[in-house]
Parts: sequence; structure tokens; C-alpha cells
Amino acid sequence: MTVLLVALALIALGLLLRLPVRGIAAMLGLLWLAVVLAHLVLPEASPLLEALGGTLQHWLALGVVVAAALGYREILGRLRARAAAVAETPKAGTFSDAELDRYARHIVLREVGGTGQKRLKAAKVLVVGAGGLGSPSLLYLAAAGVGLIGVIDDDEVSNSNLQRQVIHTDARIGQPKVFSAEAAMKALNPFIEVRPYNRRLEKTEAEALFAEYDLILDGSDNFTTRYLVNAAAVAAGKPLISAAITQWEGQISLYDPARGAPCYACVFPEPPAAGLAPACAEAGVMGALPGVVGAMMAAEAIKEITGAGESLRGRMIIYDALYGESRVMKLKRRADCAVCGGV
Repeated sequence: MTVLLVALALIALGLLLRLPVRGIAAMLGLLWLAVVLAHLVLPEASPLLEALGGTLQHWLALGVVVAAALGYREILGRLRARAAAVAETPKAGTFSDAELDRYARHIVLREVGGTGQKRLKAAKVLVVGAGGLGSPSLLYLAAAGVGLIGVIDDDEVSNSNLQRQVIHTDARIGQPKVFSAEAAMKALNPFIEVRPYNRRLEKTEAEALFAEYDLILDGSDNFTTRYLVNAAAVAAGKPLISAAITQWEGQISLYDPARGAPCYACVFPEPPAAGLAPACAEAGVMGALPGVVGAMMAAEAIKEITGAGESLRGRMIIYDALYGESRVMKLKRRADCAVCGGV
């Protein structure tokens, strides 16, 4: 009776303090442990043992029974949760209710619809660079529901990046950009898969890596990487959306010689002479410019995947933010191109 009264008092106190069930159970467990210790330490003729009642064997048996019941309840709860999770997981190519609501504005677009959204979910897109152009591209690809997004970059987030690289945050300074980008994309859309490659793209792996994806986006900031990406995309037969920015101006095109369009080397057979195209660190760049051009890259990727509208194959857009002008240039393949001439 004494133990029962103490147990009821503990339960009442727990309810009064609004403790969770686990907290109240922990207090009752401590009470049981105290009773067991009393039976172990005190002599059999002790008045306290008579007040507690029972024997050591009785209290140990009670503890085993309660532990077994709680363990069974815990296992049963986990099994039910797992079964519910499996039941809620949509089959391949289908959407959960949450996804249907998330992508509703795409699905009602005549040019996208349910079929286009399924294509986005099944698509695999690799983005080279998680900097100025990669930041908006990655965010909008994730938001659009591209099923698998790869991102390769060997750089770390620095304070000077945050003026334009909006996928990163001040709290992630010093973190590898690919992991910072992964965190932002998964926070935005938990229904996608992200593959971060924390390394510099090398010639030895580029073609094999590109072969795993349907579409390549190049947001790199140097000509060496751009030519490497172009050569690997041509070799793998993958369409390449490539863009570049400097100061107030950006350019973007879709290079795809496997389907009749020129490759990057057709348009730029040689890198510019030193000093003619300085990097952003030297020449500067207006912070919102990569947001505009990077979003255009994502838009072109969505069009390419869904088949909507007219792509930038054989065309280049040059955007001048300083004067608010855009120009479109037609591009042609070069038969003597050292990269795609034989494709």
C-alpha cells in the first residue's frame, strides 16, 4: 500500500508538471529501483520492508514483466511506424499527396502537366560548380522536383561568396560548397536525391561521371573547366547548358552536337588572351547577375527535360544587366571543330 500511494503521488506530480509519459515512467522506474535496493540492503525484520510489502523475488518479477510489456509496446510501435512509412511512400513514377500539392503550379501548365512533372522526377542532372551560377540553378532544380541532382565542386564557402552565392549562408562559411548546397536543397525539397562530389572535376573521371546523368549544367568560373566539361559532354553524348558571367553581362546557350547543335568549342575554339576575360575576383560582378543567368539555366533545364517550348540549341542569349538588354545570336557547328567535328 505504501509503494502504491507513492506511485500515485508521482503520477499526479508528473501530470501536474505536464511531464511526458516517458518522464513519469522514469520516476516510477526509480521508485521500483529504490524498493529493490531496500530489499537487498535492509535486514528481513526491518519495519520498512514490512511497509513496502512483498519479497525481493516478487519485485524483481514485477520489473521483468513491466520491462517486457514496455519492450513489446516499443517494438510494436516501431513496426507500425515503418509500415505506415512504406504505405505512404509513392511508387516509382507516382507522386504523394504532398508532392502533388507542391508541384501543382507546374502540373497545371499546359506545356508541363503531369507527364512533364514525371519526367522531372525521373531526370538526373549534374551541375558543375556550386558558386554564383550553380547557386540559383541548384535551388530551382530542387524546387522543380528534379529527382536526382549531382553537384561537383572542390571549393569551400567563404565570406566573399555570400554577396551572390545565395545557396550558402554565413553559418556555413568554411564548409565544402557541395555539402552546403546539399543542405539547402534538401531543406527546400525533401523529395529529391542529391549527390555531392566534393572534388575538382578531372579529365580521367569526367566522361564516366557524365554518362550517369541526362543533362549537364556548367556554372564553372574558368576556361580550363569549361573546355573539359564540353569535351566530356560531347564524348558522353549529353546535352550541355553552359553559362558565364562577368561584371554586368552574362551569356547562356545549350550545346549539343549529338543533336545537330554546336559544342562550346565550335563557338569558342580558343580561350581568350590573358586579360581579355578576367575572373570575377579581378573584374567584379553585380550580385544579382548570377541569379538572373543561373535561373535561366534552370529554366532551360526544365524545358529540356519536359520538352516544353523552344530550347537554346543553336542560339545564345547575351544579357546586359547594366542597360536592361538581351540579344540572341544564332550559332552554327564548325566542321573542323577539334572536339565535335567527327560527331
